[in-house]
Amino acid sequence: MGNYRVCVCFSRKFKVTEAEPPTDVKEAFKKYGDGGNQMSAEQLLKFLIEVQGETQLTVADADAVVRQILQKRHPITKLARQALALDDFHHYLFSADLNPPINFKVNHDMNAPLSHYFIFTGHNSYLTGNQLTSDCSDVPIIKALKKGVRVIELDIWPNSDKDDVHVLHGRTVTTPVELIRCLKSIKEHAFSASPYPVVITLEDHLTPDLQAKVAQMLTETFGEMLFVPESDSLKECPSPEELKHRIIISTKPPKEYLEASASVCKDRRNSSQRSKDSEDDVWGSEPSSLTADQEENEKSDSDKSCEDDDDATHRGHVASAYKRLIAIHAGKPKGGLKEALKIDPDKVRRLSLSEQALEKAAESHGTEIVRFTQRNILRVYPKGTRFNSSNYKPLIGWMHGAQMVAFNMQGYGRALWLMHGMFRANGGCGYVKKPDFLLSVGPKNEVFDPKAKLPVKKTLKVKVYMGDGWHLDFKQTHFDLYSPPDFYTRVGIAGVPADEIMKKTKTKEDIWTPVWDEEFTFPLTVPELALLRIEVHEYDMSEKDDFAGQTCIPVSELKPGIHAVPLCNRKGEKYSSVRLLMRFEFV
Repeated sequence: MGNYRVCVCFSRKFKVTEAEPPTDVKEAFKKYGDGGNQMSAEQLLKFLIEVQGETQLTVADADAVVRQILQKRHPITKLARQALALDDFHHYLFSADLNPPINFKVNHDMNAPLSHYFIFTGHNSYLTGNQLTSDCSDVPIIKALKKGVRVIELDIWPNSDKDDVHVLHGRTVTTPVELIRCLKSIKEHAFSASPYPVVITLEDHLTPDLQAKVAQMLTETFGEMLFVPESDSLKECPSPEELKHRIIISTKPPKEYLEASASVCKDRRNSSQRSKDSEDDVWGSEPSSLTADQEENEKSDSDKSCEDDDDATHRGHVASAYKRLIAIHAGKPKGGLKEALKIDPDKVRRLSLSEQALEKAAESHGTEIVRFTQRNILRVYPKGTRFNSSNYKPLIGWMHGAQMVAFNMQGYGRALWLMHGMFRANGGCGYVKKPDFLLSVGPKNEVFDPKAKLPVKKTLKVKVYMGDGWHLDFKQTHFDLYSPPDFYTRVGIAGVPADEIMKKTKTKEDIWTPVWDEEFTFPLTVPELALLRIEVHEYDMSEKDDFAGQTCIPVSELKPGIHAVPLCNRKGEKYSSVRLLMRFEFV
């Protein structure tokens, strides 16, 4: 008799069941629909004003919403009624397009100086991947600009023949890209996501002749778009509104170029010593070959007589042409941090600190940093050991008023999610007005102390009702081969240390449309800098839990009431359908 093998396979159903409207939604419909089975435009308007805080809306606006929902939900059926049923009302609340948690319009005052804003800032904007071996390209620059990034960093070096300018990460094996290509791409895409100014920060490793070539490239490429200051240095930063559709250059002014004047010889003799006394660039000193060339030139120049004035005049004009285009002067004065944080009433400047340097400085100079950033620009950049293009926690920079918290936009991860969250504010235009407490000075000339313990200023209550859309954006077997997913949500706050916390819902098993109906409370001492963190994961008993979506939202921008919150992938790109239904309340 033959042997028979019997295989019995068990699998749970993948069928997607549509969840009922949550109890709060049913009760709101009943209350504002006066107990009936329909909600008119007038009744919807009352709900929008009293629950959603949409005080500026009119009956005409509410009527347009009703018509839009009915058109979308019942496109074929001709409805005699112009009112919403319960399912229509629920659909409206759960629509990320019709009922988002924040506004998509610019709603901050854009007439203050640039130093009064946090600015969406990239670091090594030309790198496609890691800091050591990836390609340099204009593609990541274009991507950044399309996402609303307003500060682009370019490291500029001589090419191998020393007759043109390349962009690359120095002293690595990254492949270069021509500067002119990057500039043309910036011109084409600078204002595709926002009309507000783009700042190009140049890390300059060039000879004077190549600096002159860069000046010509900038002038010819950008033309009238290029903001050229009227004087050598700005006394105060112009506003984003004044600088709409303009390109701003920020770099260190030329250090050892001779002015075309009667004192040329004296300047030339002292230039070598000044060069040695000045601080190294934040990315390190010049490459040895270039340094040697410059030192040899300086030595021979200092030995020449004043008969070389014509050549010196030419070099002075070279320096002048380049320097004239620098709107925001960068550089670190001699004498350490205290000297660097001194405020010059006649000049605005940019100071750059690594994340480590800022952390160290914040321990003893926190209030001085805040005072410095009320008028001047502070740029914070990732430490040099982040070879994989990872990022740091941005809050320490924002707490101290740093305008340019520079990030590797290709790095991804939770830190970058926070960056995306901050710059969802103010319509995603790339400029977020700093809170008043970072800009104000008290009666005793005191400023905000980032280390001070503060009382709770506001409490945010968050209710997570339900989620939907995974069955549309993911394959049925993405999370589990044999069953529907087991989702849970993590909700928390990123902000000042006293406010940071994460909480978690229960796990809902075997369902594509989980209903949690759980509420969380978050006391906030500095709500102006708080970001609401939201992550959804799929529980896996045997392996690491699967990622299922995330977003970060500025608490200061949250609309009260019930809203649909769209989720994004790890890269910060919004899913087509995945969203949560949530309620926000401030007490």
